Amino acid sequence: MKRKKEDIIRMVKEEDVEFIRLQFTDLHGRLKNMAVTAGQLEKAINNGCMFDAAAVEDYGTEAESDMYLYPDLDTFEIFPWRPQQGKVARMFCDVYETDRTPYEGDPRRILKNAIAKAKEMGYEFNVGSECEFFLFNTDENAMPTTYSREKAGYFDCGPVDFGENARRDIVLTLEQMNLTVESSHHEMAPAQHEVDFKYSDALNTADNIQTFRLAVKTIAKRHGLHATFMPKPKADCNGSGMHLNMSLTRNGKNVFYDSKDELGLSKEAYYFLGGIAKHIKAITAITNPIVNSYKRIISGERSLFRIPVSEEDRARIELRSPDPSANPYLALAVCLSAGLNGIEEKIMPTKNMLTKWNAGILPTNLMEALDELKKDKLIKDVLGKTMLTRYLDIKEREWREYQSQVTEWEIEQYLDRY
Repeated sequence: MKRKKEDIIRMVKEEDVEFIRLQFTDLHGRLKNMAVTAGQLEKAINNGCMFDAAAVEDYGTEAESDMYLYPDLDTFEIFPWRPQQGKVARMFCDVYETDRTPYEGDPRRILKNAIAKAKEMGYEFNVGSECEFFLFNTDENAMPTTYSREKAGYFDCGPVDFGENARRDIVLTLEQMNLTVESSHHEMAPAQHEVDFKYSDALNTADNIQTFRLAVKTIAKRHGLHATFMPKPKADCNGSGMHLNMSLTRNGKNVFYDSKDELGLSKEAYYFLGGIAKHIKAITAITNPIVNSYKRIISGERSLFRIPVSEEDRARIELRSPDPSANPYLALAVCLSAGLNGIEEKIMPTKNMLTKWNAGILPTNLMEALDELKKDKLIKDVLGKTMLTRYLDIKEREWREYQSQVTEWEIEQYLDRY
């Protein structure tokens, strides 16, 4: 049931909430927020709160300075880690311009546009995420390091798994915020962990990923640890992924399932997979958005797609290349749009889509991915002119800065030799 304004006012009063954080997401997928007191709640839920978008790094311009925050009332949740007297809550917001039209550069709006296209075709897009991260020690100044004394591996238990207590508290915190966690475990690399969520509609899943990342970092810090979603923080161990399990429903029925097929997939599922495969090079610029993403990709040994064995309501396609540095709204928007394009054009995937992802399928660095993005009209149209222009400018600058760096590897290889 959709929440109404009076529901929010009642909950704030009954729960003794003193601060409400109005959160939105920038181009990079980072959460931003403005806090208001309970006394300003009515102004906030009546879409009266403005902020200076030009002052937010890589967000607005001088011409796009003042913008409104429109809270999504259904996303109201209380932070369990804040004081129990004078509690702190949050609502995710959509961003609107001063003329009260949606801001084209708002990642949440871009996903909503893709969802609307799916709805026009009679579909609802459901996604379950598998998010990996590292828990590293901090130094004497509480600054992050890439060091951990643990040696645990896949599915190991405590006391070998030094992060078990932190991971338990992370899961309990997420459940207090009404996220359904299906499982959690230690991953392949020392200090690496994974938390898996029950599938939900795409917008809720993207919101949940944002909540998850904030909770992980917050709870890790309370345990004296630093949580990072950097895809490949260490060269000699596995990187972190954010696998996306995707399906479409129509009238509540999973249209990806066909009991007669060898893999249990319908034609629509194969077409959806084919659409993503057709556009995967450009999609990678969004799902793997930073220089470091490609250190994980070039060492990848797993298949790009996986078809999990499942019952009818759980039939799905798992895309394994995305990593947790991705903006979840943009990542889901481009995957959905490419999949729908596959259905419209009846694109059947080739057999090598279920082979290793580094077999010439994905770009090997950020600049290659951006070049592919520039050539893909569909993905460019999904992002829209405002987001596309800014995204390319920022990411090309990131690549140039990276290219100009002199690394420790170069010093070790060449300083004494030449």
